[in-house]
Formats: sequence, structure tokens, C-alpha cells
Amino acid sequence: MAKAIHSMIRVRDEARSIAFYEQAFGLKVADRLDFPEFTLVYLSNDESGFELELTINKGQTEEYDLGNGYGHFAVSVDNLDSEHARFEAAGFAPRKLVAFAPAGELVGRFFFVTDPDGYEIEVLERSGRFQ
Repeated sequence: MAKAIHSMIRVRDEARSIAFYEQAFGLKVADRLDFPEFTLVYLSNDESGFELELTINKGQTEEYDLGNGYGHFAVSVDNLDSEHARFEAAGFAPRKLVAFAPAGELVGRFFFVTDPDGYEIEVLERSGRFQ
């Protein structure tokens, strides 16, 4: 059976992205592989073995075109309200808190935030299937 181990996004400014993911989600650099044309930085924390891989293409000056196919990266937290307040205080401009109940039954609570390169991150409260 397959095991999910990482998801990759392309970023322009390594330091800016590492700072965002560390402050927002407690992700720290687990590994860094430097090659002549690009660098790979793997971020993780003690909550999960899953990693976020940042790819930094050397010489990239233009913003990446995220296209219309990218969805979002998701994380779960114990206390959604306190995390939303923390994100606001940090200046991350989280979007509004949402109680997702399309058929009248609560499926989950969440908010979205955008990273420095425009990637969407869904922050879900740990409950039900969102552990």
C-alpha cells in the first residue's frame, strides 16, 4: 500500500517561505538538498511524518503562475478559534471562520490563509475525519 510522504510547491524566496511556514504551522527544516539549478527544502513537525517540499528554482524572478488546477494544502489544529486569532495577530490575514454544514449537519470548521507565494492553505479544526 502507498504512504503519502510529501507535497511539493515552488517558491521564489526560500527564507520568506521558511519563515511563514515555521511561524504559521510550526514546520521546521528537516532537510535541504542543494543542486546547481534548484534547491529542495523539506519542512515537517512532530505532529506528522508528512513533509512539505519547497522547490526553489535558482534564477526565478517572476511570480509562479499557479494556474487553475491547484487546490490547497490542508493542516488540522486543536483549537481553530485560537489559531485564527494567532494568524490575525501575526498579520497573515486569514479568511473568515467557516462552519461547513452543506446538508444541515456539521462536516467541519475551517479557515483559509494564503502563503507568500499565493498558495492556499486550509486550516481545519480536528474533529471527525479531519484529525
